[in-house]
Amino acid sequence: MMPFDDKEIRLLLVDDEDGFRSAIAKRLKKRGFNPEEASDGEACLQILSQKRMDVIVLDVNMPGVSGLDILARIKQSDENTQVILLTGNAAISDGVEGIKTGAFDYLTKPVEIDHLTNKIRQAFEIIHLEMENREELEYREKLEKKMIDAERLVSLGTMATGIAHEINNPLAIINEAAGFMKEVVNSPEMAANPKKASLELGIDKIEKSIKRARKITHQLLGYVKKEDFKLSRVDLKALLHETLGLLKKEIKDKEIEILWEMEKGKNILWSDPYQIRQVLLNLLSNAVHALGKNGLITLSSKETPLDIVLVIQDNGAGIPKENLGRIFDPFFTTKSFDSGTGLGLYVVHKIITNLEGDIDVESVPGEGTSFIIRLQKQVENNISQ
Repeated sequence: MMPFDDKEIRLLLVDDEDGFRSAIAKRLKKRGFNPEEASDGEACLQILSQKRMDVIVLDVNMPGVSGLDILARIKQSDENTQVILLTGNAAISDGVEGIKTGAFDYLTKPVEIDHLTNKIRQAFEIIHLEMENREELEYREKLEKKMIDAERLVSLGTMATGIAHEINNPLAIINEAAGFMKEVVNSPEMAANPKKASLELGIDKIEKSIKRARKITHQLLGYVKKEDFKLSRVDLKALLHETLGLLKKEIKDKEIEILWEMEKGKNILWSDPYQIRQVLLNLLSNAVHALGKNGLITLSSKETPLDIVLVIQDNGAGIPKENLGRIFDPFFTTKSFDSGTGLGLYVVHKIITNLEGDIDVESVPGEGTSFIIRLQKQVENNISQ
């Protein structure tokens, strides 16, 4: 664990004895801590409603709300906050009860200041250890998911070419038959047929379904074929302007506002502009689709020495929590049959992965969605799709 400064610890002392509390605070400050003070349980809860504390030194016997009740409310609000109880010699049973409720430890009054400082440091170390454990667990879960996704995408890529070719053959036959049917329905002898309108509607549905099926197979075939990257200088902000131009009519019709929060004079990549344009088009199109009238799309970026982080955020309907883990899966879509194929975000994910970047999504239903894309400033030329 990395060493830490005692001043980093957000420390709160809660005790109704003003003289005792002030003396402890003064001695802790001399040892490098920066404690805040509360004179009772209600004052403690008021402070916690405004800011988070790491360690709370809490007297058990206070007028009004008892220390044990305050402990329970602290733990219910934030289980990561560590609480050290202070008890009188006659109230050690309260300290034991506090441990059962979730306190880190208990000390008896009068307390030795060095013993208290050691306990405060130990409590803070526990917070850091638990945080590191959570981060390691989250990292492992993400890594396992990426490995599973990679295996699935390899299998899908192998299968996709065969499926696409097999589907295209009957599609061509169906399309030819639909064309013949259309000629028959539009012939002079069919003009007076009462079923003509119904037949035309049926043929139109066939043709739309053929187009949709072709769109899927073209996406699959175009996605799995091997091509070398066409590397060139990419001005990310200029590319966003260009992509928004393709969606100009929909943006105007919905009166969508575009808020720019891009870093000035930066946002330059050396990558494949065609593939990045495809990513931007898919994500911006989804954002526009998610918005109603007078919606907002925010485009922001930040730059590090190695990469650029682009965030495309909308204030639309958001994505339900149960769908967040599936949005990059092939053929997963919440759109209607005619509106989406379920391959747009799948394509985005694969392109970003092939560019050795990363993409993540955050969403709150009813508040909106953010796609966070991390792109390297320099992509190696020997990477293939």
